[in-house]
Amino acid sequence: MFSRTVLASLSLPLAMLPMSRQPVVPDATPRAVCGPASLHESGAQGRVTAADLATGLGSHCNLEMLGHEGTLGGFRVHRYVDPAGHECAYYDTTPYLPLRQVSAFADPDLSGTHVLDMSDPSHPVRTADLETPAMRSPHESLSLNVRRGLLAANMGNAATSAGIVDIYDLEQDCRHPVLLSSLPVGVAGHEGSFSPDGLTYWATSPVGYFLTLAVNNPSLHFGGLTAVDVSDPANPRTLWTSPDYVTHGLNASPDGRTLYMADLGPDKGLRVLDVTEIQERRPNPRVRLLGHLGWDTVSLPQTDIPVTIGGHPYLVEVDEFASNIIRSLLDGSGSDPAAFVGAARIIDVDDPVDPRVVSDIRLEVHAPQARGGAQAADPGASRNGYAAHYCAVPRAIEPGIVACSFIASGVRVFDIHDPVHPSEIAYFNPPFGRQGAGEAHAPYDAFSAPAFVPERGEIWYTDGNYGFYVLRVTNGVWQAQPGGTVDGRFSALRR
Repeated sequence: MFSRTVLASLSLPLAMLPMSRQPVVPDATPRAVCGPASLHESGAQGRVTAADLATGLGSHCNLEMLGHEGTLGGFRVHRYVDPAGHECAYYDTTPYLPLRQVSAFADPDLSGTHVLDMSDPSHPVRTADLETPAMRSPHESLSLNVRRGLLAANMGNAATSAGIVDIYDLEQDCRHPVLLSSLPVGVAGHEGSFSPDGLTYWATSPVGYFLTLAVNNPSLHFGGLTAVDVSDPANPRTLWTSPDYVTHGLNASPDGRTLYMADLGPDKGLRVLDVTEIQERRPNPRVRLLGHLGWDTVSLPQTDIPVTIGGHPYLVEVDEFASNIIRSLLDGSGSDPAAFVGAARIIDVDDPVDPRVVSDIRLEVHAPQARGGAQAADPGASRNGYAAHYCAVPRAIEPGIVACSFIASGVRVFDIHDPVHPSEIAYFNPPFGRQGAGEAHAPYDAFSAPAFVPERGEIWYTDGNYGFYVLRVTNGVWQAQPGGTVDGRFSALRR
């Protein structure tokens, strides 16, 4: 988390921070019906009180823990099975700002991207730590393209960084990735994502969002959107770049011609771009705006995930934190009921010029009346703990479920077979033993986009305070199914 000292050094006068407003807040998603062997939450959906945390028991509903590794986590988890059949996991240990990296020379566990041998999911074994510049501080950019067996990251932090892109080959032996290149081709760093064909790596930076807050000048709403040609991953090159987009996360359509961008510009929300000329590698490519969408409860749009449900194109969009994120990190007002939690939603993009929200994915703790009540004193609540960060799906076509990291509320799983009526089916907060006298456990810190093993019904994720977890969905709420590559980003099995 940002320290108060670091944020104060940014000299952000409170009067210059975003003003709160009262949106029309959607209802919470119907809560999970927990089957046998579940350990239910004690109160409202998503709430973890100090008393709950003190028991050390955690909570779980239709999810059981199979394995655990490490004590830290970051923003992304990936799974890959190489041609020889080795099964591997990858996760970053990125903090908000790379202060942890200062001490990483003394303790390699504190930084870098960790590589795990997952041949026995109940006992993950670390086989490598990737410590090249971008893998040391990838922020939210760690990306896998299964189709080409490539792992990449763009050096970043909470605002921006040097834009060094590291690319590793996983096909030879996923347990020991091979560095192919490490070059400053990303221009600026924060987020990143492969195109489905694995030939383009998109690097982003929302630096203008933070500059605008610092000096209260909307004209500084610039950022970074860069297309990196990785057709030869040993020699990547900057293909196109623009400061005109205050870009957070993003993903391309299956054909790579449409880019769905989380927009942190003056009109926050979803921005849909036509990037056909980049996908086709035309000289001097142009990018064209197709559509834009905002929503009443927008906080900080995080990313947009293209999916197809019932033959119809949708996005799973997730906002991070609440609308007063900067203020809350300065003064601990993360439970201010006048601020609003963006959470997640499903967007119909059949017409990219006119996208529309068809449903929301939210918890009871996100409601304004709940934020202003007793839960404001819960561990982590004052720093926007009761909010969302990332979501992920097991496959692009007919995903069935989406799993989301809800920070202090843990990892939550939702059924999206009916995109208009999603429902919660499972959740998990890890156990760690009862605290002793004078001890205080850190709050849960689920930030990562999870990974999936559909054929075994597993979900992998990290908690920033407690490490990497292997979970298995129970009680038949998610039917195990074969893997298979439907999209280069979402399935871990090669053709």
